[in-house]
Amino acid sequence: MKRDLWDKVRDERPLIHNITNIVVANFSANGLLAIGASPVMAAAIEEVAEMASVSEALVLNIGTLDASTEATMIRAGQAANAAGRPVVLDPVGVGATAFRRDVVTQILRHVQVSVIRGNAGEVATLVGADWVAKGVDAGEGVHHPKRLAAQAAVRYGCVVVVTGETDVVSDGTVTMEISGGNVLMTQTTGTGCLLSAVIGAFLAVEADVMTATATALAGYARCGELASERATGPGDFPLHFLNALGAMTAAKLPHDCIEVLS
Repeated sequence: MKRDLWDKVRDERPLIHNITNIVVANFSANGLLAIGASPVMAAAIEEVAEMASVSEALVLNIGTLDASTEATMIRAGQAANAAGRPVVLDPVGVGATAFRRDVVTQILRHVQVSVIRGNAGEVATLVGADWVAKGVDAGEGVHHPKRLAAQAAVRYGCVVVVTGETDVVSDGTVTMEISGGNVLMTQTTGTGCLLSAVIGAFLAVEADVMTATATALAGYARCGELASERATGPGDFPLHFLNALGAMTAAKLPHDCIEVLS
């Protein structure tokens, strides 16, 4: 973990291009603003390549697909690759339908992503592991998240995050667990999607993908804990969570939340 990255994002204000779903666009934009990044939510196929090339990271979130999503995301991803910008893929509900699986397969075939972030059910789908998921929920399976993360990292040549009660991040060689967070984070729409965007902001200011990702995860989980201390339930949790993101600094990061497993 590189603690000063939380301050570095605020100092550098990286422009983060999001092609995301309609459910979380506002929350993701506000969350990026809260940590000091600058969000742009551009999804028209006519402009995504240009926008991706001038942004400092690209976040692709398939939460609400339509017929043009695949071509739009691939065009943006290839432009980001050509410009040397990091790409984060959030394969929301990829196991729910054949359409989602096909779109993600094509994105991963044509775009080199830096980080894939999903729940256990989504990552299990990407590696063909047996799993029972329900829509966009994680569901249940016999495989440990650390195994899923490592397998996916090797298969796709990138860092993979499996979020859950304990988050796991792996590059296929090194695997880490990040503890923290609060159950209210699972009762609020968009906390996972916003995390993908936050990871994008950290990749924009730190070249080491594992370091950037683990640092983002550690602070994000801590913000969930701080917000839960003030929230009375899922209704006001998002407000306190955004406030916690806005107040997060290197000095507030926990010291013992990351365990290196391999």
